[in-house]
Amino acid sequence: MAKKEEKTNVMRILDGKKINYQKYTYENGETMTGLDIATLLNQDPNQVFKTLVTFGSKTKSYYVFVIPVNGELDLKAAAKAVGEKSIEMIKQKDLLPLTGYMHGGCSPIGMKRFFVTTIHESAKNFDTIIFSAGKIGYQVEVAPADLEKVIRVSYAPIIEG
Repeated sequence: MAKKEEKTNVMRILDGKKINYQKYTYENGETMTGLDIATLLNQDPNQVFKTLVTFGSKTKSYYVFVIPVNGELDLKAAAKAVGEKSIEMIKQKDLLPLTGYMHGGCSPIGMKRFFVTTIHESAKNFDTIIFSAGKIGYQVEVAPADLEKVIRVSYAPIIEG
């Protein structure tokens, strides 16, 4: 009997919304970065995105930012994009209880609850972008326009440089 292909919650959500996506899997190394994953998948690091979760000082709200794996989040630009005075990255230990995702497997789709989500504006330069499928070792490739059918997003210049 053939082994049943594993689907993540993100994939099930995309299937439920009838969104086309490409799935990628990889063997996870202990210290893999997003750039390592882009290289392993033979993908343009500008097209592979990572999901970061932050906390705003003014409203005491959480925010999600999705940026290319070869970029660094510009905290001032990100705060401005969401109308905050300042934001800070959440502690790694807080990620799983807050989002339902482990560090290295965080996806903008399927978090425990919705958070304001901002994607770096460069995503609009690509027909598709690649990001975590919600589990370490799994990535999905989705058109930004299709991602907008699943979660509410905005686009802004939120990376350094």
